Amino acid sequence: MDLKLLLDTEAARINHPDFIAADPVQFPRRYTSLPDIEIAALLCSSIAWGNRKMICRDCDRMLALMGHDPYNYVMDQAYEELPDQNIHRTFFAANLRHFLRGLHRIYSRYGTLNDFANAHHIGADEAPSWKLVELINAELAEANGGCGDSRCLPLNMRTTALKRVNMALRWLVRNDGIVDMGVWNAIKPSQLYIPLDVHVGNTARELGLVTRKANDRRTTVELTETLRAMRPDDPVFYDYALFGIGIGIEKAIQNS
Repeated sequence: MDLKLLLDTEAARINHPDFIAADPVQFPRRYTSLPDIEIAALLCSSIAWGNRKMICRDCDRMLALMGHDPYNYVMDQAYEELPDQNIHRTFFAANLRHFLRGLHRIYSRYGTLNDFANAHHIGADEAPSWKLVELINAELAEANGGCGDSRCLPLNMRTTALKRVNMALRWLVRNDGIVDMGVWNAIKPSQLYIPLDVHVGNTARELGLVTRKANDRRTTVELTETLRAMRPDDPVFYDYALFGIGIGIEKAIQNS
C-alpha cells in the first residue's frame, strides 16, 4: 500500500470518538469554559507518560484535588493548601503548586492562555510550541522565586521534543470536530508539531519517515516536515496513524 494512503487510512480509523474514553484528551473535553479546558489540557498532558490507564487514573485524581473546577482553583490560589502527596510517578504536589502559581500569574493578567499566546505573537514564530513553553516557563519562574521546574515543562528548549505540550496543542488547535477540540486561534493546525515519544519515533522509523535515532527536537521537526509535505494544512493528523500502526507493530512482535 502507498505510504500516504496507509497513513490516511489508519489516521481516519483511529481519529474517532471511541478514541476519547481511553485517552487523556477526555479530561479537557469535560469542560466548556476555555480557561478550564486550557488548564486541564496543560496539566493532564504534563503527566502523560507511562501506562495510559495509569495516566487517566491520575489525571482524574489530580482534577478531583481541584474540585473539578481548575480555573477557580487556580484563581483562588487553593493550591497553597494542597498537602504533600504523589500526583503521578515523579510528579508531586510541590510540582503542581509550582505549575499553578505560574498559571495564576498568567490568568491574573490575561483572560485565557490563548490570549496570552496571541499577545506574545507566538503564531509568528517559526516554532510556536517551543516559543510558548519558553514564555510560560518565564512566568512559572517569576511566580516561584526565579526557579524553574522541569517536572512541569521542559527547560532545555534546544533539545526537547516537547512531546507533552505538542500533544496538548493538538487537542487545543486541531479543529476537525472529532477528538481534538479546536478552541484556539493563536496558532494554526498547519503550525503544530508531532508529539514525538519513543512509541511514535519507533513507528516512524519502521515506516521510513525519519532516520535519526534520537527522539529530540531535531527529529520532531524533521518528522513533522515529512508529514507536512503529505498534508500541509494538518500534519499532526498523522499522529493518529503513527499511534494505530505502532499498536499493530507491537502486537505483531508480541505474537511472533
